[in-house]
Amino acid sequence: MAERFCGFADEQLTCGCHVHVEVDSGDEGVAVLDRIRVWLPILLALSSNSPFWQGHDTGYASFRSLVWGRWPSAGPTETFGSYAEYEAAVSAMLGTKTILDRDMIYFDCRLSRKHSTVEVRVCDVSARTEDVVLLAALTRGLVETAAREWRTGRTPPHCRVDQLRLASWRAARYGLTTELVHPDTRCPGPAAAVAADLVEHVRPALLAAGDLELVEQLLATLLARGSGAEVQRQIHRQTGDLTAVVAHAMAVPNGRG
Repeated sequence: MAERFCGFADEQLTCGCHVHVEVDSGDEGVAVLDRIRVWLPILLALSSNSPFWQGHDTGYASFRSLVWGRWPSAGPTETFGSYAEYEAAVSAMLGTKTILDRDMIYFDCRLSRKHSTVEVRVCDVSARTEDVVLLAALTRGLVETAAREWRTGRTPPHCRVDQLRLASWRAARYGLTTELVHPDTRCPGPAAAVAADLVEHVRPALLAAGDLELVEQLLATLLARGSGAEVQRQIHRQTGDLTAVVAHAMAVPNGRG
């Protein structure tokens, strides 16, 4: 990878939070990919936690996603329609001999090569365990909701991949501090309202899993506190010291932050 991708590989100092949700078949998995793609920028905004890069504030809430997006296979995808079409698309990508192998299929959401799962890969790494629980529950809700829609014959929402890139960029730039592109209207709306509509979209699945009350509580807490990026910037404004930002991040998992 270092030989092929040069500076990209040298600077790839990023981590992501990947959520796996089991599916019954390849066709069900692809049906899920086709239906949840419009909601993935909201998950990115909720997880945004990478405002600093090379010792400087980038102005972005999730600069990690911009760095990751430089890989040739990264980002949102068009709808596939079937497992056969998904495999054909992957084979065509491999056939260009640009990426090295199937592990470099870096879609925001893909079928796992090792497990019978859909793998949602769009999120930053959150500092707080409870935020990860929120993301996992919402992701499972999205997958279950999409699978139910597929089984009842509901078609995926139409959205071009260029629109998805714009929505993802906006989520990466602003996080939860302003407006996000709404998956239904394709227009900006207040971040808290768009996140609430995500919960409404997956409400039946959350109820079935016993997750609804927990998700509502965790989302309200996250919106009141602000994203990880907002917390990092607040500490930096108070101290002027990136070391203090790192120290706070290290303390959070131990219950001291």
